Amino acid sequence: MSDLKVAGPTLAEIEEARERVSHVVHRTPMESSSYLSKVLGAPVYLKCENLQRTGSYKIRGAYNRLSRLSDEEKANGVVAASAGNHAQGVALAARELGIRATIFMPVGVALPKLQATRDYGADVVLSGHSVEDALRAASEFSETTGAVFIPPFDHPDVIAGQGTLGLEILEQVPDVETIIASIGGGGLIAGVASAVSQMRARTGGTIRVIGVQAANSAPYALSMKLGALTTVVPTPTIADGIAVSKPGVLNFEIVRELVDEVVTVSDDDTARALLVLLERAKQVVEPAGAVGVAAVLTDQVRPLGKTVIILSGGNIDPLMMERVISRGLAASDRYLHFRVMLPDRPGQLSRVSEIISEANANVVEVLHTRHGRGLQISEVELELSVETRGPDHAEQVMQRLRDGGFDPQLVRS
Repeated sequence: MSDLKVAGPTLAEIEEARERVSHVVHRTPMESSSYLSKVLGAPVYLKCENLQRTGSYKIRGAYNRLSRLSDEEKANGVVAASAGNHAQGVALAARELGIRATIFMPVGVALPKLQATRDYGADVVLSGHSVEDALRAASEFSETTGAVFIPPFDHPDVIAGQGTLGLEILEQVPDVETIIASIGGGGLIAGVASAVSQMRARTGGTIRVIGVQAANSAPYALSMKLGALTTVVPTPTIADGIAVSKPGVLNFEIVRELVDEVVTVSDDDTARALLVLLERAKQVVEPAGAVGVAAVLTDQVRPLGKTVIILSGGNIDPLMMERVISRGLAASDRYLHFRVMLPDRPGQLSRVSEIISEANANVVEVLHTRHGRGLQISEVELELSVETRGPDHAEQVMQRLRDGGFDPQLVRS
């Protein structure tokens, strides 16, 4: 990690950004996690930006960028495009600075994010069915009205603002050796890596920085492998907050120079991580904010001293949370979904229920039908969802059913 001034903001610029945002941004808690420490084999701390104002770190970069606009630019207003966190960050920053803000959001954006952006005082325009559609509309609005476009990650002021998070991490865990951060466009990790690399250079030594992307949308992982900025076609992921098709130009130069490794995690990995954060850390985190924990749970990070995982956001739609928790339970083999064929005679459903009860499992859903494909005229199909205590208990339930003369077949979601 040499020649640190080539691409990223200087330490002085990040420190100046911190002074600007200090009266708006919260100093978020740093919580230790005994559970994740045991999993990793090294002390683990959680930097809780899910508890930040607007529910994510985005307010840092947004406020720093808006506060540096000229009086003329402020008078023209600002415009941004986002499906959530960036929108709220820009809206709050604009309100605090007395700037008119217009935010383009895709049709179908989660209602809590839409309402929160409006509540912060922004004019919200629904346009298109993707963030890319909203970005195009915002760009056109900027050209026709003179409003200043505020990018979500690819701007020096935004990167410097996010870098203020790195300064806080070093104050709260001075001897940190590894920092794990999610990567979407790259503003967060570029800012944090710039800050900690230059701070640690003052005292000697280095800090390992690891980025995590959703496997379904991982342009940085591919770009780092190829050594050049590369575009991918993202597929749907629950971690929609970091779903991008290509890295930011400025961000990629910083990441390539200062980030040690980029790994990817699946949606099931992320769902399990959200469940762990709810149960073990009592933290409500959105999927994009939990990918760092997912990387630890899947052994993609080797232990190297004190480790800080950034929980980058907590803006999760309750309906999405319900789905993700169910998926996390299933991925952890605590939500067993199976079907079994039964003779069409009285008492069979009662017998299956009795076996499951005797195995100390809990039936949460039942579908009983005579009309399933492939059923004999004398058969019925029973499909059940059962809560268990984990993989070993799930296998015990299945074995009890086999011992009872049934042939349960798992149903994979």
